[in-house]
This record gives sequence, structure tokens and C-alpha cells, in this order.
Amino acid sequence: MIEVQNLTKAFGAVHAVDDVSFTVGKGEILGFLGPNGAGKTTTMRVLTGYLPATSGAAKIAGFDVTEQSLEVRRRIGYLPENPPLYPDMSVATYLDFVARIKGVPSDERAGRVDAALEMANITDKRKELIKRLSKGYKQRVGLAQALVHNPDVIILDEPTIGLDPKQIIEVRHLIKSLAGSHTIILSTHILPEVSMTCDRVVIINKGRVAAVDTPQNLTAQLKGAERVRLEGRAGVAPGGVAHDAEILALLQQVPGVRSVAMPPMDARRHFVATVECQPEYDDIRAALAAKVVGAGHELLELRSLRLSLEDIFLQLTTDETAAPGEEKRR
Repeated sequence: MIEVQNLTKAFGAVHAVDDVSFTVGKGEILGFLGPNGAGKTTTMRVLTGYLPATSGAAKIAGFDVTEQSLEVRRRIGYLPENPPLYPDMSVATYLDFVARIKGVPSDERAGRVDAALEMANITDKRKELIKRLSKGYKQRVGLAQALVHNPDVIILDEPTIGLDPKQIIEVRHLIKSLAGSHTIILSTHILPEVSMTCDRVVIINKGRVAAVDTPQNLTAQLKGAERVRLEGRAGVAPGGVAHDAEILALLQQVPGVRSVAMPPMDARRHFVATVECQPEYDDIRAALAAKVVGAGHELLELRSLRLSLEDIFLQLTTDETAAPGEEKRR
């Protein structure tokens, strides 16, 4: 449904988007992640026909975004970071206006406006002037305008900005409900939002794609940062209770341990340690358990810690860590 090949957008000597390629299948929800200035919004503006590409190609539903821009625009709904609202219009009048621009037939407009109001959960605001709405409601009106013509492709740039927690959950459910019948690109800085709604993730950094995969597969590729959480109680030896430094040194002796983070023990001799493993070692939990128990300490818990999407994001968007299979960028 969406094909992006070697897309580049330069502003003078600055490449805001640099040789970006990815695809989005029909009915798929793709999360688009990256730090500020990474090139996410520029990519979306190229896809929606707002900006021309410097080089490369992009197609939506088989239509080239540059050469067949009008055909592309008929098939997309776009919510930019700042919704394009007319504050002196009522909500329903504005949505009817958008539906006219998008070419919705006159006999279908009222039904499409009602459907968009319901999907964005703003039916009770249909007669309100947009300028009287809160920021959160204005954001939901912007979401409704992206949906009013029932587009094949929906491009959402930070759709939950300004929403309260309840509204955020509602929008997430709405986005999930649109999957299958619509293809969606969702740009957001809220990482749990991607985990909860998206099928795949594109992580972009400094204008280039750092990774494209499911969150689960990204975790597997970044196995080198696998961690283990260990919880125990220090035993009482003839020489007295072990100190923090002794427990720390004990864990660092286990082959495959890269580093150990451990706050001070509490008064009950309880300790918690997070062990980061070296990439060439598959699983060191058994060795850790044997070391702790063999030294006379109690083992209360031992479990692997899966990388969160935030961990993956940070690893792929910092200079110290390269993307899977790539050289470290200088």
C-alpha cells in the first residue's frame, strides 16, 4: 500500500531525510519513531504531497506522490502535529467542509460526518465553535477530519498530543479498530503507544532508517543487551554477613557477565542486582544461580529482563550503538 524507496529530502546542505526506504502493507499499522529532528515529520510531509522529495520515490496505493499527487491525496487522511482547523467554524460544519474538499458525494457527506464524529468521540461537540474547544478536543477534531472521507491510508503525526489519559486510551482503541480496513502510519514519541498499537516499527535517526521490524524481532536482534534480574538474601557466614561489595564481586566472577548494577542491601540483608550479559553468551542464569547458592546465599528470584521498546529506541538512536548489522556511525 505504501512504498518508499531511497527517499531523500535536502534543505541546502542538510539532509533531513537521507536515503530512506520502507514499505507498509495493506491494513498494517506502522509506528514511526525517532528523536526530535530525526526526519519523521519531513518524511510524512513528502508522503502527503506537502513537500517534494529531492530524490528517490514514494508511492501510495500505486500512485506516485510527486507525479500523481492529486490521486494520492484522495486516498490519504493526514493529521499533522498542528491540526489544520478553522476556529470560527462549528465542528460539524468544518467536517462537512473537509468532506466537500475530499470529494465525498453530497448524498454521503452527512453520514460520513456523523461517522467521523462518533469515531473521534466528539458527537456532543458537533455544534460547538472550534475556537471554544480545549486543546484535547481540537486534537480530536483534527483526527476526525483525517477520517471523514474514509481514506485507504491514514497518516498520524503525534495524534495523542494534548489528550488526557482517558482520551489517549480511546484514541489507541480507535487506531487499533481501523487496522485491516485502513493502512496507518503513526508517528509518536510515546513509546508504549507503539507497543500497544503497531504491527511494525521504523526507527529513524539523523534522517536515516536505523531499524525496521517488529518490537519482538528488534529485541531478538539486540540480544547483546540482554539482562537478568537477580534477587536474594545474603547468608550469614562464619566471618559475618556479606557486604555489598562481596555480592557484587561474586556476580562479576560469573563468565558472560558484562556489568552488574546493584543498590545497597537493606537491613534484612536483601539485595537486588541487574546483570547485563555479554552478547556471545546465550543464557547465564544457571551459572548465576549456582554462584549465589554455592556461596551460601539465598536465591529468591532470577528472571530475564526483556528489552523494552524504550531500550531499543535509545540503543538505535545514540552514537555509541549502531543499528543491527550496521557499522557504528562516526
